[in-house]
Amino acid sequence: MNNFIKIGTRDSKLALWQANCVKEALEKHNCKIKIIKIKSEGDLNTNTPLYEFGVSGIFTKTLDIALLKGKIDIAVHSFKDVPTTPADGIKIGCVLKRESALDVLMLRKECIDYSQNLKIATSSIRRKCQWLYKYPNHKIEPLRGNIDTRIKKLMTSKWDGAIFAHAGLKRLKIDSYNIIKLDWMIPSAAQGTIAVATNKKDKNIDIILKKINCPRTFHAVNQEREFVRLTQGGCSKPISANANYKNDKIVFRVGICSMDGKKSIVDTSTYNINDQNAGLKSYNKIKELGGLKILN
Repeated sequence: MNNFIKIGTRDSKLALWQANCVKEALEKHNCKIKIIKIKSEGDLNTNTPLYEFGVSGIFTKTLDIALLKGKIDIAVHSFKDVPTTPADGIKIGCVLKRESALDVLMLRKECIDYSQNLKIATSSIRRKCQWLYKYPNHKIEPLRGNIDTRIKKLMTSKWDGAIFAHAGLKRLKIDSYNIIKLDWMIPSAAQGTIAVATNKKDKNIDIILKKINCPRTFHAVNQEREFVRLTQGGCSKPISANANYKNDKIVFRVGICSMDGKKSIVDTSTYNINDQNAGLKSYNKIKELGGLKILN
């Protein structure tokens, strides 16, 4: 490889920011980098709500193919977009330190009255169902596209607000809008985390990626993803999981909503910091509470 690494990435502003973040981390270890832009299925179709695709990996599949064909050495993803069971021949080589995992509400105007019949935009089934469970009198409007496109749609619409991942706004330094942190909303598994995917056959890249990996983040998000995998969830189902470190413990919040947002079952549990079965334990708890039944 001669330390020359080809990074594959989607071509949105946020994806390129993330790819350059990985590039800068690797350059500190004397790696030479080339960034290669590749469009995904999710980028080409910006009208269909994510959960209506009915499949996982719409943002990662084209990059997986490029990895397997040797066109790129690594692929940079928002980890929340990566299927919990990666494609054959693909693995996650490392993750960077996690940014905020929160969801936020961006307001079109200065303030809103939640008691009114508001219109809130999102194409995430997880966000939609959690919002409707808390505010059943509101209406959810579909919203797709990159961050700039979604903000423009919001500001030129008659909607009251739109839900975004806090990490994406922070990374692009978008702070001139009225934003409310939704700390009550349980995030998507691995939200706020940049992941680097590799070809399993490439052993040399593993040595390099180990130098930029954040073990604490990797452990937390892997437990979140394990919970989602066990529930057989993904972006097409209203399933959420978030693990936070608190002192020498992990506080693990998980939740499942019915597809219409009328029912919700959540659980918050605390585990030892290195517990390798936190995801499994929370899955068993949510199953006992009837979480899997309300999905159907």
